Amino acid sequence: MRTTPARLLDQAWRALGGDPADRAHIAFTGPDHTLTSALPVTAIAQAAIGAVALAARELGAARGGSVPAPVVLDSRAAAMAMSSDRHLRLAGEPLVSMHPLSRFHRSADGWVRLHGNYPHHRAAAFAALRVETVDDAIEALARLTGTEIEELLAAHGALGFAVREGDAWAAHPQGACVAALPPLDLTRTAAGDPWCPAPDPAPAAGVRILDLTRVLAGPTGTRTLAHLGADVLRVDSPHLPENPGEYWDNAFGKRSTLLDLRDRADRSRFEELLADADVLITGYRSDAMAALGLDHETLGARRPGLITAAFNAWGPGPWANRRGFDSLVQGACGIARIEAGGRVEPGALPTQALDRATGYLLAAAVLRALTLRLADHRGSRIDLALARTATWLTAAYAPGEPEVAEPFDPAPYLTTTDTALGRLTHVAPPFELPGLPAAWTRPPTPWGSDEPVWRTA
Repeated sequence: MRTTPARLLDQAWRALGGDPADRAHIAFTGPDHTLTSALPVTAIAQAAIGAVALAARELGAARGGSVPAPVVLDSRAAAMAMSSDRHLRLAGEPLVSMHPLSRFHRSADGWVRLHGNYPHHRAAAFAALRVETVDDAIEALARLTGTEIEELLAAHGALGFAVREGDAWAAHPQGACVAALPPLDLTRTAAGDPWCPAPDPAPAAGVRILDLTRVLAGPTGTRTLAHLGADVLRVDSPHLPENPGEYWDNAFGKRSTLLDLRDRADRSRFEELLADADVLITGYRSDAMAALGLDHETLGARRPGLITAAFNAWGPGPWANRRGFDSLVQGACGIARIEAGGRVEPGALPTQALDRATGYLLAAAVLRALTLRLADHRGSRIDLALARTATWLTAAYAPGEPEVAEPFDPAPYLTTTDTALGRLTHVAPPFELPGLPAAWTRPPTPWGSDEPVWRTA
């Protein structure tokens, strides 16, 4: 039996601790399938985005605003939001591209998936394989088993994982660690100073969010929170430039600054920002955050009442501190084999659905944590992982014919914004709330171009 967005939303809303009666406040419309996939990607898109809509509606009401009518979420708008990078255009040209290393490759015992879109990851992979070109890398991979490739690349800080069947992932120590976990955890922490914001049509108006995330999952969540009114300041290291396509697609409504947290002066400035932040979101490895004193436990002791949200690729377990991206998780956890549809070469989801769904769940969790903080002034810690989202998706898999998308015109879901880069055509936010603009009120700014300060108005 095929799952439905309502059933998946029930699961997400339960993990968020929401009132089950709130499910009546959202209406799903549009075709059943707007993303072609063997897995229920359309349904999980609507469920993850629906969780944001419900949490935003709840927070707006808790802040004293009028209780809006039920939110309407169209499956076509959800599909566009989940694949927004594929619709981003500058003067009619796409901005997102993949490096030739970032695909499936033959190994000695099957297939592996590598990621090399960033120069430092490509360099690490070439160093691990002792090669200088992609062609030589392909030959080297073919001589090694999938497990050998995983361990070799991990030892050099590179990214590549064996493509597994679902039962092999379930038997793997990392797969077993995430198998029984809900899509996310939201745990309450100590009380801090009262938070008493004024009523505002934008549910997250006045909320200050430090965004330490990159690529897709975290930036998807924080661009959503920016649309809902939050002051989102993204902080990157000056030593790790971002790919332009991914950056511009997810920078709407936010600002971007550069701080080296290992530099004394920059760290001091960051601490000043943190002192006035309501939320800190991190998308780096747990050990890296702990080394900087930005883990849940340290921050909870330092800043009672702070909401901290952290996610990574793999979740708790032996791979907790391994790097990872959506496409790599798809390969490792069995999704690539499901999407192959019986073909020899692995397949892929029609979008970076693990990233996007995790990002929307992240935004929903932050909104719920803010609602809870209004009531008792306590903070929250939020934990997510791409592998946990993958488990949520694959648990809803019903073998059979693929879900074939019904074609639709994307134009009604696109808008344009003038930016420093030029006029961008991009996807609009996937749902509307009364009194909230239909799109972001602030254009994206160039990467690293903003001062490390909070807005004053």
